[in-house]
Amino acid sequence: MPDDPSDVIIEAPGVDEVTVVPWPLMMRHQVQRRLEKSDRYPWVVLSAALFGLFTVGFSITVLSIAIRDIAQEFGATTNVMIWIITGPILLGAIVTPAAGKLADILGARRVYLASMLFVALFAGLAAVSWSAGSLIFFRVIGAAIGAATGPSSIAIINRLFPKERRAQALGYWALVGAGGPVVGVVVGGPIVEHISWRWVFAAQVPLSLATVAICAAIFPDTPRRRGLRFDFVGAILLALGTGSFVLALNRVPEQGWGWTHPLVLGGLLLSPIALTGFYLYERRIDNQLLPIRYLKERNVVMPMTNLFFVNFAYMGGFFLTPLFLQGVLGYSESKTGFMSIARPLTFAIVGPIAGWVATRVGERVNAVAGGCVIALSMVIFAMSGAQTTELVIIFALMLSGAGNGATAPAMSSAIANSVDTGDLGVVGGAEQMVSQLGIAVGTQVMITVQQAAGTNDAASYSHAYLVGAFAAVIGIVAAALVHPTVGRAAMARRNRQPAPAMADAA
Repeated sequence: MPDDPSDVIIEAPGVDEVTVVPWPLMMRHQVQRRLEKSDRYPWVVLSAALFGLFTVGFSITVLSIAIRDIAQEFGATTNVMIWIITGPILLGAIVTPAAGKLADILGARRVYLASMLFVALFAGLAAVSWSAGSLIFFRVIGAAIGAATGPSSIAIINRLFPKERRAQALGYWALVGAGGPVVGVVVGGPIVEHISWRWVFAAQVPLSLATVAICAAIFPDTPRRRGLRFDFVGAILLALGTGSFVLALNRVPEQGWGWTHPLVLGGLLLSPIALTGFYLYERRIDNQLLPIRYLKERNVVMPMTNLFFVNFAYMGGFFLTPLFLQGVLGYSESKTGFMSIARPLTFAIVGPIAGWVATRVGERVNAVAGGCVIALSMVIFAMSGAQTTELVIIFALMLSGAGNGATAPAMSSAIANSVDTGDLGVVGGAEQMVSQLGIAVGTQVMITVQQAAGTNDAASYSHAYLVGAFAAVIGIVAAALVHPTVGRAAMARRNRQPAPAMADAA
């Protein structure tokens, strides 16, 4: 039996075995052999993965613009149609660790390609959806499956790049992750306005299929880990723990719900119970969904803590600022949208630069500096009022984007450099889950603080932004506890440690 299931062995009496390789597989191997001879091969793979990231993520901001038009077409309320935005975020936070584990077991390349195929399928179905319910279903399921491209492609990238280059590669990842939605608004906005929102999904189909074709040709083979089984019980417990918490927070601002609603309280209560059950169950089994030993690793726990609180401040401010600009400064919706681009655009520009800097100074310096910049941004917004100029607002938005652009690649690199190669997928998925939880908590807490004031003046927003600044400070403290794995600080730390042979001799 051949190792590759695509090989076909023909046997006959008196005839030696002949392995017949299908021509598409042979062509792919020829392309890979040529590319692998080049020093630029990891960058070629990174470019292909980023094309897929753009394909999956560019539609988020375009659909947020089209919510009212979609609701009107289907005769639904905007509160119902907002699920095409929030649904994928909620479900994505739940499924990414499981998707990452599947990438580790089945091979990251297989999971990535299968995920992109399903993205194309459900995008096509969404383009021809016939009701609000069908659109929400196709959009949520397709985007949730598309979330598997994140941990699987990050696992491939981290396998190809050496430790000292991972922060730089992930900086480009941040560029496309933040810049894709900006491009989506610029290019997709006129399409939605003058043609139809359905073309947003229609465009995803050829882009997704092109991604599959390109990545199938150039992605390296990733090994299938035989003998391992998927931890379904652990996946369910983790999904219950994170899902109930995120869903409860999502329902709080809805009319008739609030913090005292029984289902909200039930979700907040179920979350710690399920997560405790997950931890106790994982300790008893061998094939753990997320290896428990990483919960004791400083360079896993501290970077994830940093990512939670930095995303708390960054995305909490992202959703709060448009309300501030319109409610306090009196900006129009179009002006608010135009100015808001400054934040993700700066994120996209700073990400690759900061990733390169991290290879020189270490991840800790980047993350501490990034957290300080985000905290400063929150303080500037907290001090702003009706007389604040546009330049000050743009400066504060740019600071926020620059801070996250400096922090995210550095912390992702620190995590990847501290785990086994075989666990890059599931740990990458857990990292994305933690970031999404930070987004959900930060958004809800900061908006709740503002609304609790009972007014819509500058003072009410000031309190919310100060909460964001405090979260950023916690992120700074967590980053300061990270051991740098690249750069001069990491080299100095390694030089201070005795060599193993000397230690044994002593």
